Amino acid sequence: MNTQNVTKARPERSRRDVENQNVTRRKFLTTSCMALSGAGIGLGAQKLLGEERPKPIGVPNINPGYIGPQFFDKREEEALLEVLESRSPFRFWGSGKPTKVLRFEENFAKYMGTRFALGVSSGTAALDCAVAGLGIGPGDEVIVPAYTWWSDYTCVVQAGALPVFADIDRTLNLDPRDFERKITPRTKAVIAVHLLGGPCDMDPIMKTARKCGVAVLEDCAQCIGGSYRGRILGSFGNVSIYSFQVNKIMTSGEGGALVTNDPVIYERAARFHHMGLIHGVFLDRSGPSRVQTFAGENFRMNEFTGAVLGAQLSKLDSMLAQLRRNAEAIYNGIKNLAGIRLRHRPDPQGDIGYAVYFEMKDKAMRDRCIRELRKRRVPASTLTGSVLLPVHESVMNKRTRHRDWPSFNSPQGRKIKYGPDSAAQTLGIFDRFVQVRVGAKYTQRINDYIIDAIRQVYNSLA
Repeated sequence: MNTQNVTKARPERSRRDVENQNVTRRKFLTTSCMALSGAGIGLGAQKLLGEERPKPIGVPNINPGYIGPQFFDKREEEALLEVLESRSPFRFWGSGKPTKVLRFEENFAKYMGTRFALGVSSGTAALDCAVAGLGIGPGDEVIVPAYTWWSDYTCVVQAGALPVFADIDRTLNLDPRDFERKITPRTKAVIAVHLLGGPCDMDPIMKTARKCGVAVLEDCAQCIGGSYRGRILGSFGNVSIYSFQVNKIMTSGEGGALVTNDPVIYERAARFHHMGLIHGVFLDRSGPSRVQTFAGENFRMNEFTGAVLGAQLSKLDSMLAQLRRNAEAIYNGIKNLAGIRLRHRPDPQGDIGYAVYFEMKDKAMRDRCIRELRKRRVPASTLTGSVLLPVHESVMNKRTRHRDWPSFNSPQGRKIKYGPDSAAQTLGIFDRFVQVRVGAKYTQRINDYIIDAIRQVYNSLA
């Protein structure tokens, strides 16, 4: 081997390597985004969820993955590049003219059929802003589903108000009858959570709320784009919130939004998310200020987040159409099984198709069903994505960030008891339901495989 030739070749390769690394911002971002999303190699969901074990022969890849990132394309890329090139990542001012959050808010309000939308840093922040918008505070009670995400509880506690749990029913959402039973003269609001891709039964909830003078805060974080009897979710309540965290349908990794038709709620929420101050852009929408300055937080959305969400919003209808098609195919394939009890859906067309749900006779049978489905690589589980709040240790012990926090220091706060007895119906429903996730990118072969697996397992256990 001629070592002299090898030695001479090395500097030439180094120069070529340096030249190859001198890429434009646009080319770099393109490469990085494709690598992060997995779009270039089709492995996004697997990498995000961890390495998969080899599948048995004949079993399709039925990992549903994270929905939003599967739809990342040139639209997100171009929107992000526009922010980079403008050098204006802050929503209110910068070297250029920031417009991404502004345009997202306008388009989001239009999509949701409301007058106002406010982009914020997370779904939790949106709930805190909504509670501030409603003027909820110490001495008030807020009714919260016993099975939901932490933020529906913490937003009440952070306001110094008292969370009162109501059971869920077979919709897996708030039981309208238990909601009515839990109302007292101190009840200021109810959080109607559209959980796990399905709408609450809004007619009886709204009827009771109007009769009793209770404000309705809709939590649409897990059901964005869903509807109830032809009307989009988020347009029923006094104020509504959304989350864009990676587990949600459209995503920017993290982010949130609030919508309302009420200019006072909107101004209070806008002030709360901006240290209690009000920027002219919000008054341009809602009119002259009606609210004095007060202490707030910093929950502002940045331009990068607004850019991604603007692109994702343009694809939301397509994402939902694919999810719904696959979920309905699976529901239709199993609905005639003898004795099967599917999730009660007050408006099946309004369900976004996040997953398919059915009920077994008890917890032991549910667990056996899940084990057998998982053996067949079907993405089956108990109800996921939320918490059985009344039986969580920190909730039962009413633990807050300060011992004198007002939520549990009022006579009602000291008296209220959480725990299994306060949510017996919810615990029973949780123990019986099986969840089977649905992917937007499923093929007919995958749908048929899941249907066959559920039918085999269910019949073997019936």
